[in-house]
Amino acid sequence: MSELIDSTLDQASTPANTVAKVNLLGLSRQKMTAFFLSIGEKKFRAEQVLKWIHHHRVDDFDQMTNVSKALRERLKATAEIRGPEVVSSHFSTDGTCKWVVRVASGSCVETVFIPENGRGTLCVSSQAGCSLDCSFCSTGKQGFNSDLTVAEIIGQVWIAARHFGNVPAKMDRAITNVVMMGMGEPLMNFDNVVDAMDLMMDDLGYGLSKRRVTLSTSGVVPALRKLSEVSNVSLAVSLHAPNNELRNQLVPINRKYPLDQLLDAIHYYMNRLTDTKRVVTIEYTLLSGVNDQPEHAQQLAALLQDVPCKINLIPFNPFPHSGYERPSNNAVRRFQDSLQLAGFNVTVRKTRGDDIDAACGQLVGSVMDKTRRSERYARIAARQV
Repeated sequence: MSELIDSTLDQASTPANTVAKVNLLGLSRQKMTAFFLSIGEKKFRAEQVLKWIHHHRVDDFDQMTNVSKALRERLKATAEIRGPEVVSSHFSTDGTCKWVVRVASGSCVETVFIPENGRGTLCVSSQAGCSLDCSFCSTGKQGFNSDLTVAEIIGQVWIAARHFGNVPAKMDRAITNVVMMGMGEPLMNFDNVVDAMDLMMDDLGYGLSKRRVTLSTSGVVPALRKLSEVSNVSLAVSLHAPNNELRNQLVPINRKYPLDQLLDAIHYYMNRLTDTKRVVTIEYTLLSGVNDQPEHAQQLAALLQDVPCKINLIPFNPFPHSGYERPSNNAVRRFQDSLQLAGFNVTVRKTRGDDIDAACGQLVGSVMDKTRRSERYARIAARQV
């Protein structure tokens, strides 16, 4: 098998003298084509199999009725279609769904589906845990174990799509939008996330438009600039503070890439898009008495005055021992009003799925932490009891 195909696979270790099967779930159109060419098959076989996997959500080669029996037998011997293991499913009273899935590292990550006003948004994880440590996010408190493979990322979409039914990608369906806002920092798992997003937008995959796939980053500046060269998905930036001093505390990566560098990278990304009407979504979690004061709203307005953006305010979703509190509804409204008076389009994210711990900032999974960060936070929590 070619080096190209081997390099796309992030398989678990296998015993000596055992050849690992290629997981076709994680192959983009280009890599699927390369796979079939490498085994002496025609390019059109890639299109057939991609449709079976992502349009019809099958994981059994015998169901691929337009593929010859001989090729099906060959695929069964050398390849597989394997999504992450679903450990549990949870369903909120407001219609939100959460799946806990186990990945190859042994850790568990979470995927959340949020239905609202004729659209369905799937929030997808990119890492087991998070390599960053934002102070108000419960995911970060779990530490970090591993990057997810392409199959583990797109597999979350595949699992949710199977739950809602086997329908062709261009027909009406429950999942209308995908946001890379689950566990992890997507730009720290760059290549796998880009390949997975390509499958989300591919007509042979899930057929989502570039406006309906959104990557959210805390501000990994070099990777954000690199993203502009290979993708044109919608962009969201987790800002959470209007000045460097406060953002250094809340979003520690700001110490490496401060606000001036981040804003330059945002402009760079947006300027490379051919659609001049698109804007970046600025995500701002409101923490009572921390970043929700009138002066913070004024500083934020001044900071973003030249940025084509909309602002999404997220009232903090509490979790044990966070050290932060949710602001009052009046405080949220005052902050929103101040920004709207300054000319910004401002929305307040409605809390969804908090009864199943699926709200923004509440995703934790079960991470086999390599950083010992979770131990440190456990000791701090124990002292607070």
